[in-house]
Amino acid sequence: MSFDPSDSAAFVAFVRRQRRAVVATVAPFGVPEAALVGVAALDDGTLIFDTADDSRKIHNLSQNGRVAVVIGTDGDVTVQVEGVATIASGASRERHGAAYNEQFPGSRALDQDFAVVVVRPEWVRVYDASARPAVITEARW
Repeated sequence: MSFDPSDSAAFVAFVRRQRRAVVATVAPFGVPEAALVGVAALDDGTLIFDTADDSRKIHNLSQNGRVAVVIGTDGDVTVQVEGVATIASGASRERHGAAYNEQFPGSRALDQDFAVVVVRPEWVRVYDASARPAVITEARW
C-alpha cells in the first residue's frame, strides 16, 4: 500500500505495521555499517530504536549523527529515510524509551546497559514495486 511521503500520519502507520528497519550509520573511517532494529514511531514521524550501549551504532552515532533507515523489507512497498539521530539522555531518554516500550512491551530500552536513539527524518522516499512501472515519491520534512 503506497502513500504520500509528506503525509506523516500515513508514514507513522506504515512504520508501526512494519516494526523493523535497517539502520545505517557511518563508522569513523567513513565505512557504512547497517543493522536490523525494532523501530517505533511517534505521532509526528520521529523514529525510535534501542540498542546496547556498546554497539557499533552507538559508537558511530556519537561521532556522526547522520543515518539512513529502510523500512518495509518484506513487501512491495519500502520507505527510505535520511535524517539525524541523537542518543537520548535524561528526561528525553525516559520519554522516548517509554514511547518505545508502548510499541514494544518488554523491550530493554530503559535498561541500564541500553541506549535509546531518536531519529528526526529529513527526507522520506516511498518505493512501490507493486505498480508497473514502480512508483517512487519523495518528500523533504
